[in-house]
Amino acid sequence: MPAPLQSTQIGGDLLESGEQSAPDDGERSGGTLVGWGVGHPTSVRFPTVTFELNDDAEALRRVVRDFADSEVAPHAAAWDRDHTFPVDTVRAMGDLGLFGIPFPQEYGGGGGNLTLLCVAIEELARVDQSVAITLEAGVGLGANPIYRFGTDDQRERWLPDLVGGRALAGFGLTEPDAGSDAGATRTKAHQTADGSWVINGEKAFITNSGTEMTSLVTVTAVTGSEPSGRPAISTIVVPSGTPGFEVGPSYRKMGWHASDTHPLVFTDCAVPAENLLGAEGRGFANFLSILDEGRVAIAAMAVGVIQGCLEECQRYANERIAFGRAIGANQAVAFAIADLAVAAHAARLVTYQAAALADAGKPYKAEAAIAKLYTTEAAVSATRTATQVFGGSGYMDETPVARHYRDAKVLEIGEGTSEVQRLVISRSLGLPVS
Repeated sequence: MPAPLQSTQIGGDLLESGEQSAPDDGERSGGTLVGWGVGHPTSVRFPTVTFELNDDAEALRRVVRDFADSEVAPHAAAWDRDHTFPVDTVRAMGDLGLFGIPFPQEYGGGGGNLTLLCVAIEELARVDQSVAITLEAGVGLGANPIYRFGTDDQRERWLPDLVGGRALAGFGLTEPDAGSDAGATRTKAHQTADGSWVINGEKAFITNSGTEMTSLVTVTAVTGSEPSGRPAISTIVVPSGTPGFEVGPSYRKMGWHASDTHPLVFTDCAVPAENLLGAEGRGFANFLSILDEGRVAIAAMAVGVIQGCLEECQRYANERIAFGRAIGANQAVAFAIADLAVAAHAARLVTYQAAALADAGKPYKAEAAIAKLYTTEAAVSATRTATQVFGGSGYMDETPVARHYRDAKVLEIGEGTSEVQRLVISRSLGLPVS
């Protein structure tokens, strides 16, 4: 296994979606891509970009690719078949420093940025989406809210283990009746005389919420009303094992079989007052402010899927003999694989452009939506093409392309559906869509 990454090298829930306007979440530092041109006059910018990842990013890519090829790819089919969450491999990812990529060194992180996280996610998704989403959700929806909105005490208490990959956290937003309409949250929390928060409600499709590594889940709950009459939603940290917090049976999903996903039930679940994350009533707005980063990270997953399909098809088209020659000698097959190369190239460009904007502290909401929409739909198409290239073999679960085919569909759903992305893009163009 590769050696742990040094800090100098380094520098979304399953169906957590929803979209409303949220305040700007501040400056970010340290872009790794260079060559910005003049912004487009509308709210959607199309800057000229010279895409040259720096040495740190390329070093990270090589390390994660080696890890993915040696520690993930050989086992991915078995994990998928047996619906096994690969605890030891996830811990090894922590030892390698992957969960700490975008966090400061004071919490055990690598001091990197979103671009570097996308590099790692892409390389993992190339061989196994389940492992990639474990990293993406563990960082973006597990540790990031605590880093961004937590108090110093909350950060010191929970971040070191999350950043070090010794523990995982889930983010409980989605409910049985509140998916894309995340503002329709029904889970409620009230304070008792001693200040404790008592939570009642249900959450659905929550990633990293029921593993033996899970240390906490951050949940959204209605804690009052805004002056407008809308529900005031807050976020509250609930440690695993808290009385009244029940993790339901793991879902039987179409794909992502090695990813941990559960429903959650809270019945008079009481936590201390200091477990409120961020200001009371700001939970939903805070969540939306980190959702754009998650969309870029999901786009990086989609890039990895397309790249994985391309590499599998290149290999198979050179090995599979039909009518006396390799099937790659047939234009129909060769052109299909060429289209995969085009999709991978275009998807990578749009994803890393959005990541670079985020890292440079520039507005990127529309670019994140564009990246998420384009790459995920391209990934679903790529898996269909790859399955066709493999023919009958592609329909067998033992082949990576069959697993990619089943796994890819949820990319168009999680962290904002394709329809939500089109809504965000339309609004950025000044269209009065609702």
